[in-house]
Order: sequence, then structure tokens, then C-alpha cells
Amino acid sequence: MSFDDPDEQRTWLIDATFLRSNYKCIYGEGCKGVLDDDAEDLQQGCCSYGAHFLDEKDFATVKKTSKLLEERHWQNKKIAERKGWHVVAKDGSKKTRVVNGACIFHNQPGFDGGSGCALHIAAVEAGERHMDWKPDVCWQVPVRLEEHTEEDGHVVSMLREWKRRDWGDGGQEFHWWCTDSPEAFVGKDPAYVYFKDEITELVGKKVYALIVQQLSKTKATPVPHPAVRRRTKR
Repeated sequence: MSFDDPDEQRTWLIDATFLRSNYKCIYGEGCKGVLDDDAEDLQQGCCSYGAHFLDEKDFATVKKTSKLLEERHWQNKKIAERKGWHVVAKDGSKKTRVVNGACIFHNQPGFDGGSGCALHIAAVEAGERHMDWKPDVCWQVPVRLEEHTEEDGHVVSMLREWKRRDWGDGGQEFHWWCTDSPEAFVGKDPAYVYFKDEITELVGKKVYALIVQQLSKTKATPVPHPAVRRRTKR
């Protein structure tokens, strides 16, 4: 579905099939992770390989929030104090360090402070948005915003589902990917409502309102997501 931005030289393309679906994150509720084999018992979700930072602002956010974590929030806090919580590649890019097969901020199942992302846990405790504490990629997935500027300066912005190919060559090796699986399409609300905060952060309040207007048109006939259609055929 597409519409022109009323205030900018921009066209918005939105993945109506995914955003109207009842997708939800099922971390800890059947998510099999992104390793080569079924890793549901590890409860790592997308955290197995560490998080790459999009830019210096993204890195600065986690540098700030990581200092707010206490040992009760963060299983690997002492390791981070000894070795650092991030690494720098040869090209200068930064990513979170991997410890025991997952991002250093990942707490393993059984940790008293809770399994999953330490930054997420601490943000919830502080009554703040998890997306203001975590690396950008961690709160954006599985929603992806791509932008392309045409020769005349017109911008085409596409808001869509994050697919296997977006992880690079390794994405095809995942044993399981959530937007491919009918098990993840069990939410009570459509994805554009479920991801309201995330989408608003990506596109702004004005455009989010326009997206809701487009997706909630009564004359439109929703198309079931491919993962749901595959479930129906079984």
C-alpha cells in the first residue's frame, strides 16, 4: 500500500499484509532462535550474535544505559567490567561482545534477575521504554524501514517486515525465523497496533496516524500473511 506524504517530497510504501497480521514477538513462548538448530531451550531469541550499532548515536545510547545496570539486572556485568561490553571490527564498526554464545547483555534462563535482555529488564523496572535503552536493531526487528532517494530528490520510504535476507547470507542458515512461522502470528492486535511505539519512533506521529488511517480502511480486504496461509493448508 502506498501514499504520498502531505508535507514532504516523499512516498510511503507500507507492507500492509504484515502490518495487518496478528504477529507478535514470542520470545520465551516458543521462539526457536536464530541458530542453525532449534535453540528454544536457550531462550536467546535474536540475541545469539550480538548487536551491531547503526551509528555513534546508537552506540552512545547503550554506553549511557549500560552504566545504569546493576548485577541484579545483568548476569554478565562482571565480565563486562573486565573485558568491556563491546568490540570493534577492523572496519571500525562496533557491536556488543558475545559471551557464552550470546550478546553480553543476554541473561540466561534461570538468572534471578530474569532471562533475556538486561537492558530491557532494567528499562521496564525504571518505567521507561525499552527502545530508549537498547541498540536500535534490537527494538526495530522485525520491522524494517528502508529509504531510497531518487535523482530528483524524491524520497521513497518503505516500512516492511524484516526478512531472512536482511540478516545477510547467514539468514538463510537460520533453523527458524519468526516471520516465517505461523506460531508467531498469535497476537490479539494487528501488528501496526502492537508495534505502535516502534513504528512511531521510525516514522513520526504524523505518518503513523496516516498509516493507521490507510490500514484501517473498511473497504480494503486484508490478505493473510504467507506464514498464516501455510498453516491453513496443513
